This record gives sequence, structure tokens and C-alpha cells, in this order.
Amino acid sequence: MVSDFAAVPLSDEAKAQLTSAGVLRAGINMGNFLLVTGRTPAGDPDGVSPDIARAIAARLDVPLKLIPFKTPGELGDAVDANVWDIGLIGAEPQRAEKIEFTASYAEIEATYLVRAGSAIQAVDEVDRPGVRIAVSPRSAYGLWLERNIKHAALVRVESADRVFDRFAAEDIEVMAALRPGLLEDVKRLPGARVLDGHFSVVQQAVGTPKANTAAAAFLRAFVEGAKASGFIAGLIAKHGVEGRLSVASAR
Repeated sequence: MVSDFAAVPLSDEAKAQLTSAGVLRAGINMGNFLLVTGRTPAGDPDGVSPDIARAIAARLDVPLKLIPFKTPGELGDAVDANVWDIGLIGAEPQRAEKIEFTASYAEIEATYLVRAGSAIQAVDEVDRPGVRIAVSPRSAYGLWLERNIKHAALVRVESADRVFDRFAAEDIEVMAALRPGLLEDVKRLPGARVLDGHFSVVQQAVGTPKANTAAAAFLRAFVEGAKASGFIAGLIAKHGVEGRLSVASAR
């Protein structure tokens, strides 16, 4: 796994913007089980996204401080609080109003789970009157649904780990989530089906506050180098999420 990013251009301005606190503070979304797969022996978050933050800190030659957030919505909202310098999160238009994102480094399909006996056979059949969709609202795919669903009703479940329970307990017609998670959830409800295809592909990226223009340029180059060198693919293999997390195309 290639991990030498010494050739990625780094200006003094970019480094200053990313290390104003003397360290690189990286916001980590603990709610994505594909990107955070465990803990280090020291108790820090471990996985693809924490390892990307570690590599960025190494290129900056500064200590790293990982800032865990329970949900991606909480991480995104904290952009105004000056508690993180980079945030590893799904890139979405709402978030991009205040966060400057790199191109994605990895992609994850989002699709639907339907109950036994459901007449819904395809993704494009979900957005109809009378259909309810259980979803975690501040997730990247939840934000996509809020922008695009016109006829179905969104049932917003603030705790992501309770979405399936609500879907099952209240006989909600559809559940929206990342495909890898749904492939586990479907085993818990006899007769349920995960629909083929996807309604959205979540673009996992590295973001920094909009004001950090020099830092954003550095991060964009870093992510492209990480994809081209095989570093991202190596992290996916290292953390055992092959087939569930895909390296994004180069830009």
C-alpha cells in the first residue's frame, strides 16, 4: 500500500489553515460502519476515514486529534463551531454551502428495503403517494431524499440505529439506507427484500470550512493522489470492507 504523499504540494498558507490549533483536528463520523470499523489499542477510532486523517496529518507533519461525532449531521453542523479542521463525511449540496469538499475518495450505494409482499419491485416505484420511507434524516442519503422525494412521505428517525426498529414495528412500507447495512437488516425480517439498483451513491469526501481556500486545494490534490497511488484501495482491503466500499474514480 503506497502511503508516501511527500510529492503532494503543500503551501505554508494551507498548513496554517489546517493547523491553527497546533494539531490537525479531524471530524470523524462514527455512524458509518464501513468507514469506522473499530478502535485502536489506544481507544481511538480506526478504519478507512481515520487512516486517511492520519495520512493527512503525517503529510502536514503535525499531531492528529480525532474528533468523533455520533452522526454525519452533527459533524456537518459543527463546521461553524471551529472544532475541526477537516471533516470526513458524505459530500452533499446542503453541506457544501459551508464546507469545501474534495472529490470523493470512496462511494457507497444507497437503496431501499421493502417488506414481505410489497408490490414495490424497483427503486423508481417508491416515490408514490401512500408510501412511507423510514430514514435517518441527516445522513447524506437522507439529505438526497429530502431534495428529491416528491410524493412519498419521509419518516425521520433521528437515531440511525433505530431506523430498522421503527420500520419493522410500525409496518412502514420502505426503509432507506446504505446497501451494505440493508443486506444485514434484511436477514432480520422474514420475506423482506433489498431492491436492486440505487437511488443515490454517497460520495465520501474530505471537507474543510469554506474560508480555507488554500487548504482545500491541498486536500483535493491529496485525495487524488491517494486514489491514484492505491492508498485508498489498500485501506479498504486493510479494514475488510471490500465489495461494500468502492474507490471513487479519479477526477
